[in-house]
Amino acid sequence: MVAYCWDSTLETGHEIIDTQHKQLFEAINKLLDTCRVRKGSEELTKNLDFLNTYTIKHFFDEEKIQQKYNYPDYPNHKEYHDTFKARVKDLTHRLIWSGPTEGLIKEVHSSIGDWLVSHIKIQDFKLAQYIKSKDVVS
Repeated sequence: MVAYCWDSTLETGHEIIDTQHKQLFEAINKLLDTCRVRKGSEELTKNLDFLNTYTIKHFFDEEKIQQKYNYPDYPNHKEYHDTFKARVKDLTHRLIWSGPTEGLIKEVHSSIGDWLVSHIKIQDFKLAQYIKSKDVVS
């Protein structure tokens, strides 16, 4: 499995959101690396804790931005976030309980990494376009 690489196709144009997305990519890559090379439960727990904490922080900050701009799709966007947070939490428990099995590593890749890329390119791009339209009107 290839690491997730940040590039210009993922930029929303919103500095805070983009900076935090880069941090999430880094956290996911560290987690996947820790799982692949089996660095041990302490390192795994540290990476999982950071990913969970940073995911919550990022979504909180992004939702505040949505509220600031009265984003009309906020309820749906928040639901995506809540579902993702629950998925990360579930995978965290499973990784701690079972260890980084091949199946769980693939699930982390698809359920966390691939999901985040898709979410950015669809949902966060819609949000960014909305914010840009509001900033132009202001």
